[in-house]
Amino acid sequence: MSTGPGADSAPAPATPDTPPTPPARSSMFSSLNVRNYRLFFAGQVVSNIGTWMQRIAQDWLVLSLTGSATAVGVTTALQFLPMLLFGLYGGVLVDRLPKRPTLLFTQTAMALTGIALALLTLSGHVQVWHVYLAAFAVGLATVVDNPARQSFVSEMVGPDQLQNAVSLNSANFQSARLVGPAVAGVMITGVGTGWAFLFNGLSFVAPMAGLLLMRARELHVVERAPRGKGQLREGLRYVAGRPDLIWTITLVGFVGTFGFNFPVYLSAFADDVFHAGAGSYSLFNTLMAVGSLVGALLAARRGTSRMRVLIAAAVAFGAVEIAAAGAPSLWLFALLMIPIGMFGMTVNVTANTSIQMGTDPAMRGRVMALYMMVFLGGSPVGAPIAGWITDAYGVRAGLAAGGAIAALAAATIGLVLARVGGLRLSVGWHHGHPRVRFEPRERRELAPAA
Repeated sequence: MSTGPGADSAPAPATPDTPPTPPARSSMFSSLNVRNYRLFFAGQVVSNIGTWMQRIAQDWLVLSLTGSATAVGVTTALQFLPMLLFGLYGGVLVDRLPKRPTLLFTQTAMALTGIALALLTLSGHVQVWHVYLAAFAVGLATVVDNPARQSFVSEMVGPDQLQNAVSLNSANFQSARLVGPAVAGVMITGVGTGWAFLFNGLSFVAPMAGLLLMRARELHVVERAPRGKGQLREGLRYVAGRPDLIWTITLVGFVGTFGFNFPVYLSAFADDVFHAGAGSYSLFNTLMAVGSLVGALLAARRGTSRMRVLIAAAVAFGAVEIAAAGAPSLWLFALLMIPIGMFGMTVNVTANTSIQMGTDPAMRGRVMALYMMVFLGGSPVGAPIAGWITDAYGVRAGLAAGGAIAALAAATIGLVLARVGGLRLSVGWHHGHPRVRFEPRERRELAPAA
């Protein structure tokens, strides 16, 4: 394993038809052969289940205390607000600080928040403002924790295994999404919300133990950015000067803002369109999580991060959303949640990996912070728009509009990246079948002479 400074150097910018790096096709779980990443992954299995349990318990507790859905929305907003306000500054800190000690600090902070909320709830002294404060505190820790975790993956596995490791992280999270809410429901019904908070707080022991057991000499050394003025502006200038990065982040912004408003769409389809109640809403989310898990595992098996895969997946994601908007029956709509989850996860994993592998390691924290801010920050902007379209024109129109915007943005950005990369669209026939692909302009221009 190479641990020199050059081991994590960034490759050349990607084009729509060229991968950032050309690693050989690997097995689905190849990055788990790396001991440090195996420890990290095992810790995240436990912690992610606890995180999903706390999300369910937190919403249920607020609803029990206030009887207000608006209060639940305020709680969610407070948890994401710090990322919108301070996300870029968190990226600056991550580029300056060593990742492993930083993660130990943020994981400890989130553990203490969960335990404090558990003690307040179990003692019967909890009030809604306590939950608000805890949600905001978790959000503050996430400002640093999220880009640090994203950047630390490359230090554990190196560039050749990055796509696989990012994909397995997503599969890990989606698996917990299937298990955590179910366990939380049983625990809340059986013993109360306080125990779910306590499980989440204690679950952070697993990733913290994994971090402490890692072998520092086996990490891929990355040069940290020195402390200095103007580093936030430097990060923004760096992204602005890289078309492959800025357009990828822009695409993720469009897809996240207009295509991922599923709390608005799925609840409305379950209640207003199919008149099927909360059970169907749960079914829709479960099937989407299954599709997301499949998408993450397929991305892990691919081993490469091609921009054309990102563009194609985003177009397919939007197209399937449009098809789901017109689904005549509940079961057809439910089944379409699987490809929606699969293509949505493919967009997420491919964009994440492309950005990490195309970014200078000294800039990775700031770039990933911008990526996460755009991806997570899209929902507070897009959800009210989706709600307005749904109220004014119906939920079918709302979902179709979101899919159409995502597909159109992907197609447009694909053409822009092709032009930047010196490529042109080629439409023709191959063995009796239509074929659409990008090819170098020079090849098309020299064809007649040949």
